[in-house]
Amino acid sequence: MTARLSEQATSQARLAPATADNSRTRRSPRRWFDFNQTLKGGQRLLLGSLGWFGFFLLWQITSQMELAPDRLYPGPAAVFGSLWELFAEKNFLSDVLPSVTRIVLSFAIAVLLALPIGLLMGSFARVDGVLNPLLGAWRYLPAPAFIPLLLMWLGTGDTQKITLLLMGVVFFLVIMLADVTRQTPKVLIETAKTLGGGRRTTLWTVVFRHSLPGYVDTCRQMLAVSWTYLVIAEIVAATDGIGAMMMRAKRFVHVDDIMAGIVTIGVLGLLFDVLFRLLYRTCFPYLGRGHS
Repeated sequence: MTARLSEQATSQARLAPATADNSRTRRSPRRWFDFNQTLKGGQRLLLGSLGWFGFFLLWQITSQMELAPDRLYPGPAAVFGSLWELFAEKNFLSDVLPSVTRIVLSFAIAVLLALPIGLLMGSFARVDGVLNPLLGAWRYLPAPAFIPLLLMWLGTGDTQKITLLLMGVVFFLVIMLADVTRQTPKVLIETAKTLGGGRRTTLWTVVFRHSLPGYVDTCRQMLAVSWTYLVIAEIVAATDGIGAMMMRAKRFVHVDDIMAGIVTIGVLGLLFDVLFRLLYRTCFPYLGRGHS
């Protein structure tokens, strides 16, 4: 009896430090930096605002350090004042709308071409074996290098600009959509085949529908690349567009107008990104915010 009581006391003594450590762990405050943390909407907005505030503060400080003449390195106030003047007095909207139209048209054509090809490449190894070496190599050819050829083949109109924007994203988009398609679990495909689904049915009802959220997210990311080619497409023989406005400003050394054009492209790109995120959350609410 005495031996049994002593064993119980010993076991309780061993458990006591562990219990104390557990309670201490529970009471310990959350770390500022930790793995797998999730942020609420208000926290994310606050941190994002702090980042932008720090950027504009650094820009304002460096613009006042006389690193370059004010005309060549204007501060935020001068740039945003120029942006207001462009819209209010210089009809900048007539340049913005053609640029947005070119981006939307070229990217829509890129998706229409890349989606079926990426779906087939990711689903069937023989299709991938034929196309992947070819399209994978085309990714490394810089689209601006084709500007002289496009000017000779297509002239200086919108067709040449839209084609350049298309070439800048379509090959990357095909490969990335094929990678998304390959992530379809094999168990889903095998189950569909076991239930009697043919290749067309399995491709549409299983592979495509499972990959659709990934397709939308991939398109959101690649749209940002399309915006980076906009100025390149519009600086050659262009009469309208944001890039054309920036080239006109360059002739008269209006750096504030050039920076205002850069800000406009950034804001437009951000708005399109937000639209894609809203589309993702509306169409796929069951996936949660962490996937978009």
